[in-house]
Amino acid sequence: MALSSSYSPTADGVPQDNAVSPTLSVRPSLDAVLQKWLHNWLHHGLRLASVAVCLLLWQWASTVHLNLGLITFQNVPSPKEVLQAAWALAQSPRLLSHLSASLYRVFAGFVVAALAGIVLGMLIGRLRWLADVLLPPLELLRPIPAVAWIPLAILMFPSSEISMIYITFIGALFPILLNTIHGVEGVDARLIASARSLGSGRRAIFTEVILPAAAPSIVTGLSIGMGTAWFCLVTAEMIAGQFGIGYYTWASYTIQNYADIIVGMLFIGVMGMGSSALIKKLGGLLMPWYLLQR
Repeated sequence: MALSSSYSPTADGVPQDNAVSPTLSVRPSLDAVLQKWLHNWLHHGLRLASVAVCLLLWQWASTVHLNLGLITFQNVPSPKEVLQAAWALAQSPRLLSHLSASLYRVFAGFVVAALAGIVLGMLIGRLRWLADVLLPPLELLRPIPAVAWIPLAILMFPSSEISMIYITFIGALFPILLNTIHGVEGVDARLIASARSLGSGRRAIFTEVILPAAAPSIVTGLSIGMGTAWFCLVTAEMIAGQFGIGYYTWASYTIQNYADIIVGMLFIGVMGMGSSALIKKLGGLLMPWYLLQR
């Protein structure tokens, strides 16, 4: 019995596989693009819908002055009032001074915390004796809240500006440090042994094996540390600041501008969420191998 071949000769006599119809080869890719577009639309649509539902519930509770006994909305401004207050602040020259002061304090403390946390975390994760020396005092300081550091920071630093930067540094340091330590300790020992067998030195193992393997944990710590830095900054600005979003929020409370309080809270949330998302995005760009594994 003769077997039918799926090859057809070309002009030069070389067999060639029968090509699939162009419509059949293009259709799966179009279906995949359509499915991806639909998935993204549903993903973002659900997020927007959740925000819209929260705003509608807020509007309803503030309009009817909802009073549940344990919680009341009698004095809570409506979203419309908050939007008007936000528009008034956006047109005011004070907004730029508040934003620039807060951004400078947060990123100054965060950058120093990132450098210290990553370097110390990698060393503590790899050197047992250094972990025995440094981890006990660090673990003792870690549970202390940011507000408890404010009096001591004012005593240690002659400038209130430096004291607020120090508080953001303390807030961001420990999430970065602990995530870096866990990332370094979680590196597969076989990778390190393979690098040593190929003749890699200590520096090469750190930079080419341990750092890339621990990078996802480090980026997670950086993202958490950024959010904690914003939290600590607001606490510091409420007490020792003269400019900044935290100071604006606290000052609005003292003069009973309730809509401005929520405006300050929303600015803090947006800037904190945006800066954390920026760190995650930059981390993803620097870790293409990690994105391919997910």
